[in-house]
Amino acid sequence: MSEKLRVGILGATGMVGQRFISLLENHPWFEVVTVAASPRSAGKTYEEAVGGRWKMDTPMPEAVKNLVVMNVNDVEHVASTVDFVFSAVDMSKDEIKAIEEAYAKTETPVVSNNSAHRWTPDVPMVVPEINPEHFDVIEFQKKRLGTARGFVAVKPNCSIQSYAPALAAWKEFEPYEAVVTTYQAISGAGKTFKDWPEMVENIIPYIGGEEEKSEQEPLRIFGKIENGVIVKAEEPVITCQCVRVPVLNGHTAAVFVKFRKHPTKEQLIEKLVNFKGLPQELELPSAPKQFIQYLEEDNRPQVHADVNYENGMGISIGRLREDKVYDYKFIGLSHNTVRGAAGGAVLCAETLKAKGYITKK
Repeated sequence: MSEKLRVGILGATGMVGQRFISLLENHPWFEVVTVAASPRSAGKTYEEAVGGRWKMDTPMPEAVKNLVVMNVNDVEHVASTVDFVFSAVDMSKDEIKAIEEAYAKTETPVVSNNSAHRWTPDVPMVVPEINPEHFDVIEFQKKRLGTARGFVAVKPNCSIQSYAPALAAWKEFEPYEAVVTTYQAISGAGKTFKDWPEMVENIIPYIGGEEEKSEQEPLRIFGKIENGVIVKAEEPVITCQCVRVPVLNGHTAAVFVKFRKHPTKEQLIEKLVNFKGLPQELELPSAPKQFIQYLEEDNRPQVHADVNYENGMGISIGRLREDKVYDYKFIGLSHNTVRGAAGGAVLCAETLKAKGYITKK
């Protein structure tokens, strides 16, 4: 019997589910043993269920091709086969909340890529380098759910990954106001150019719900646990516009920041490149060795050159300079389906395992 933890993927046939499958191939700690999806896919092999819709650059791993897809709604059955699950289900928010809690109540930890539980007060929403201490709220959640080992943990929205890490690195200089515009890849909508031909040579200046997430979610990450719930921070106040651009993978952000303290450019760069967190200290399998890189060239970061920095788990920052209206401005770039989605969730699961929250059943 493998010593690896047995993993299930809920919503395994969609784009984020596929990214989980590809990232977990040959993972040293986790092994995908169960794939679950909608009733229309249930009963088929994974290869049959996905058919011609495999959207990753790398081939479908041989180990999953012949796994028979389970019905994601058959909670007890799916849960009985695994130690924990990753959730990437495509349902309404209320349905996602209900099904993720249902899995948790079978004593199966749920690490979710979905937004449904991001504002549930006792559910941790974590970027492991920034706020791993928020996992401590799980003990309060387990009391509410009546579980011994089952819980839900989530990762934040993909759009904030390209600028929130920089704001976290600069915490001691007290950033208190930021203006952000994100330029977001089409894979963030689960699409390729083949699926979405109208995006070729086009920009759409609206992504439903994204601006509120981009303004509010960093504040929850920067918040703290009080009386068994996470209370969001008051600052920095963020205003954001989110634009869909004709790029497959990679969210770029153009950011203006005001600080209470007055750092030099050199101090800001030094904080970026030396910013480390628990994943780096513990040398977790998916952790980037260097979380944030700073690029000196005027024309970087670029999607083509930099989106796969640290296997897509690192953040690239460039064009940091003083501003006439704000104190500083910069450009950030992150891989939206790796660090911003499945990879970020895998790193959360690795952190949860390291902290003793995810164990063998």
